[in-house]
Amino acid sequence: MKTKLVFVTAALALFSLSPARAQDTIKIGVLNDQSSVYADFQGPGSVLAARMAVEDYGGKSAGKKVEIVFADHQNKPDIGASIARKWFENEGVSMIADIPNSAVALAVADIAKDQNKVFIGSGAGSSLITGEKCSPNTVHWTYDTWAYGHGVAKALMQRGNKTFYFITADYAFGHDLEKQASDEITKSGGKIIGSARHPIGTNDFSSFLLQAQASGAEVVLFANAGGDQTNSLKQAREFRLADKQKLAGLIFGVTNIPALGLETSKGLLLVNPFYWDMNDQTRAWSRRFQQRHDKKFMPNDMHAGVYSSVIHYLKAVDKVGSAADGKAVVAAMKAIPTDDPLYGKGTIRVDGRKIHPMYLFEVKAPSESKGEWDYFKEVATIPADQAFRPLAEGNCSLAASR
Repeated sequence: MKTKLVFVTAALALFSLSPARAQDTIKIGVLNDQSSVYADFQGPGSVLAARMAVEDYGGKSAGKKVEIVFADHQNKPDIGASIARKWFENEGVSMIADIPNSAVALAVADIAKDQNKVFIGSGAGSSLITGEKCSPNTVHWTYDTWAYGHGVAKALMQRGNKTFYFITADYAFGHDLEKQASDEITKSGGKIIGSARHPIGTNDFSSFLLQAQASGAEVVLFANAGGDQTNSLKQAREFRLADKQKLAGLIFGVTNIPALGLETSKGLLLVNPFYWDMNDQTRAWSRRFQQRHDKKFMPNDMHAGVYSSVIHYLKAVDKVGSAADGKAVVAAMKAIPTDDPLYGKGTIRVDGRKIHPMYLFEVKAPSESKGEWDYFKEVATIPADQAFRPLAEGNCSLAASR
């Protein structure tokens, strides 16, 4: 009996200390795919980017130490939601960052609102996050399906392409990406021939590619991402689709290239807000990132988005004086102009959409590349006021209440 009493007393003492410890530390949780199709595209790289942001900010905000924790949501909304709830309710996490997989992101956004915490999406794509599902506790940082879908589709239409076929990831992100590109195509006089939808984590794309090939569409658009996009594009080249059809990835980035190679990727058009080799500041930060990355990867736009969003979040916490009130912190994030070495100057709209320029890139041919990671050449700039969906078209309740 005495032993049990000592154990219970010790447990109660530890429990009573935990709130004090939580109050002494600001915890940021990086929630993403650490082991599957998005692991190389966010995964450990996003955790590293968050840690670099905290280090570069000085390790403290509002006088408190800042700590990074991370977890794998396994691309399952129920698992992601469970982790988020545990972090917010029991582990003192005040902000969750990244969250590739829009189904997971939308679930976590709801929990952040209910708990009055903060969610900042860098890997998340769905434009619903700042549209009908907008929240005063959410900021959407790097990109969204509207920006990439409209941007790539418009570039392809301007080059004379008229007919399109989609190969689409069969969940919220892929559906929205296909819709956004389709809206731009039909508005500009193009035609959608058809689409094929595949489960996330598909290994064999042969049936979907054969349907695309048989469609006769001028362009096959891949409305998927990460490892799915790499695998589908690689297999498309093996099926020789590129002999008669143009291939385009709606969310394609620097991290796709190592597995594909420049010979397979050359000529692909893509829209991105960040490329490691854009200027002296991006090069300097990216080389620091690469030195610390387990696979020695250069950062992609979503890694850079985690870094710059964490920096801005810490500025807002400093302004508010605490991380406790998530809605107040997000309001401060919107009030302070954004400015960092990777994304430069920008703003955050009332709907939570981070606004910055986008850039149209083309993948270099092997003969044009000067070395490892020299993959893209800039074709055009999409100004910040044109890069994202107009505020009035998003059906966000926060915008309607202005």
